[in-house]
Amino acid sequence: MLRSTRYTHLDSTLAQVVLHQVSKSYDGRAYAVRNLDLSCTQGQMLALLGPSGCGKSSTLKMIAGIETVTAGRILFDGQDVTSLDSAQRNVAMVFEDYALYAHLSVFENMAFPLRVRGLPEAAVKQAVGQAVDLLGLAPLLAEPVRSLSGGAQQRVAIGRALVRQPALVMFDEPLSHLDGDQKVSLRTEIRRLQSTAGLTSVLVTHDQTEAMAMADRIAVMNDGVLQQVGAPRELYEAPANRFVAGFIGESPMNFFDAGQLGAAHDAIVQGLNGMGSLASRPLHVGIRPEHITFARGLADGAALDVPMAVLDRECCGDRDLLRVDSALGRLNIELAAPCGIQPGDRLHGLLPRDRLHVFDAQSGTCLRHGVSAC
Repeated sequence: MLRSTRYTHLDSTLAQVVLHQVSKSYDGRAYAVRNLDLSCTQGQMLALLGPSGCGKSSTLKMIAGIETVTAGRILFDGQDVTSLDSAQRNVAMVFEDYALYAHLSVFENMAFPLRVRGLPEAAVKQAVGQAVDLLGLAPLLAEPVRSLSGGAQQRVAIGRALVRQPALVMFDEPLSHLDGDQKVSLRTEIRRLQSTAGLTSVLVTHDQTEAMAMADRIAVMNDGVLQQVGAPRELYEAPANRFVAGFIGESPMNFFDAGQLGAAHDAIVQGLNGMGSLASRPLHVGIRPEHITFARGLADGAALDVPMAVLDRECCGDRDLLRVDSALGRLNIELAAPCGIQPGDRLHGLLPRDRLHVFDAQSGTCLRHGVSAC
């Protein structure tokens, strides 16, 4: 049994949450999550990121005790909680739809879970006051939540979760219902709160921008299988496989068949740390849109020179996104705006060799990362 713990400060957290070979099947045949090994360290935010159906929500529900585990174990601070229900795990949930009582004030919403537990009024006011101070909600305490903006309502929902002094806070798509400005503001607020209060937390999102901005570590999932876990910069610069490389990045990585490189193919194979056996294996090459340039000045042989025809230019504020046609196929290129390049222009694009990622075409495994990124 998980030991009974009374939390008296908002910075009370678990040392670690560990999933060991966790699997989930709803019908006994197909698996929503398969053999998942994962950990969330004390005071950190772990993001579960991936497309719809990847298994991230099932994973969150198993951690929270909402869904049973088909196989494997879940440990809280070294103790097996696999068979315990949600209430016994002392986990708080923050949902995308806020789940607030619209007719109650901000204070009453935040005080509700404490009053249900029968805490004295003085203790209720103290706990709510701590959360209010962290979230900057003092001016809104007497307001009915239905009168608040979506961002303010979500802050109230976070406050209501915190007053329970949870061992773990689970954020389930917390920004999905907010507009652009509110998303930016609240993800900054959640990040500040998580760091200030030392919360151990798990974030579920399909939005890579949210995960990259908010989380200490990101677990990328696909088809119920963990693809890679690491810091945001690590996933971007050193993806473990083609799926991660293509999923991480606002403008996805460009991919093409290494066989399209002609003579350059042999040089790339020779550069794979002597893996000469790869010469006959199908390879894919990837490069980030921002690493393709039209600037001269690279030493001879330092870049692939590829003729390109500009199909379209999209203004993205401080950058322009070009879509070009080339012998390597359709490519995306990001340049600082305004780039001055127009649709119809014919140019020579330069693909720096030290920015090329090489993948096994069959397994998708990354065989070499761009050396400038490592």
